[in-house]
Amino acid sequence: MKTHRINFTLNGEKVSIEVEPSDVLLDTLRGRLGIKSPKVGCDRGDCGTCTVLMNGRTIRSCLALAVEADGADLVTLEGANTRKWTQKLQVKFHEKNSFQCGFCAPGVILSATELLEKNSKPTIHDIKEAVAGNLCRCTGYEPIIEAIAETAKGK
Repeated sequence: MKTHRINFTLNGEKVSIEVEPSDVLLDTLRGRLGIKSPKVGCDRGDCGTCTVLMNGRTIRSCLALAVEADGADLVTLEGANTRKWTQKLQVKFHEKNSFQCGFCAPGVILSATELLEKNSKPTIHDIKEAVAGNLCRCTGYEPIIEAIAETAKGK
């Protein structure tokens, strides 16, 4: 199979890599580039554990081909701390004990980051909608929603 050279920015660093047309972005990030925050979950885009930001929007990296990242700006949790809301969210999630196992944490944090970058005064409905694609099997969603709401309010 013919490979393609793709070039993109990953967490602020320029990346150039050869990929097969059928390579999945999640597998490329984890297996070839050593990025571990996007997790392998359902492999169907349902659970949100593979969430990354591509050009400022959350995507499910298990559903994207690596070639789709050509020319893109990708951010994973490893590189998100330079964003305005991410560190504040992480502190508030810790204070609210929002996660137990942490498997869903990267996807939830990136989804909340995207929300707050677009809408710094979200309603509870906005927050629930933003994290709806991230499954949490440990804590439920109340401490997650509270943490995002308090972060937005600057509490």
